Amino acid sequence: MTPTLVRQHLPHAGPTSRVDPCSRARDWAEIQERMLVPLYEAVYERLEVGPSTRLLGLGCGSGLALLMAASRGATVTGVDACTPERLALARERLLPEAWGTRARAGARDVRLVDGPPGEAENADAPAYNLVTAFEPIGCTAGDSEGLGELLKAATPLAARGTPVILVGWGPPERCTTSSVLRVATKLADPLRSPGSWRPARRDDLEEVAQRAGLRPDGSGRVACPFGYADMDNAVRGLLSTGLFDAAAAATDQAQVDKELTEALHAHQRHDGTVWMPNVFRYLIARTP
Repeated sequence: MTPTLVRQHLPHAGPTSRVDPCSRARDWAEIQERMLVPLYEAVYERLEVGPSTRLLGLGCGSGLALLMAASRGATVTGVDACTPERLALARERLLPEAWGTRARAGARDVRLVDGPPGEAENADAPAYNLVTAFEPIGCTAGDSEGLGELLKAATPLAARGTPVILVGWGPPERCTTSSVLRVATKLADPLRSPGSWRPARRDDLEEVAQRAGLRPDGSGRVACPFGYADMDNAVRGLLSTGLFDAAAAATDQAQVDKELTEALHAHQRHDGTVWMPNVFRYLIARTP
């Protein structure tokens, strides 16, 4: 899942799809993004993120992870060149003065860049001492493509030995959502989509780090259950990830909605809520 639960390079839905990008971004920010809060908290706690932290967030999307770091006193910069609708929500969250409202305390310590990492360089400021790439990989085939290049572009902006955080899905047997995501693969197969579901591999994160010239230096696992108020909430949240876009292009949105809802029924509780336990893994790598 820019941030999503996977990297956003899946094919866009075809002409029959009626996806509103702004509504989809709002669903992401209001429903789905919070599922990774335990991961953000675990990473920030382990690395003691605080006032001395200068954080560069790659694929920052709607900015929840940045907001959490800023609340700890960190100076944060987010870059995102893929999802302008989500970045607009990040500005709303982190730079309220841009909308004519009273500026949040500390907003001067926030920068948001619509572009590649190189545009986040600031010659007048110290180098970044934490880089995060919180978009989990290991969910779809090819979802790490481009991440190595993104990391290589960010490395020159960071101090030597700076921790770089990479995130991936845990083993399928510990990620209940895996069974639901396979619906997207089944429907998208006629397109032989590069975004087809595949199980996470043990060394996914280490391979990405190696390609980017980074040195692994520790890892951890965090439980991140996906919990939704009701079935409609669950469908909207999962669709907001973009994981089902190829399926919608191969069939139609109504078919995707129907089969996604059917797959989710197995995880709906008696009170109507939907609950799917998952585990995510993070890797701490260091810049040379």
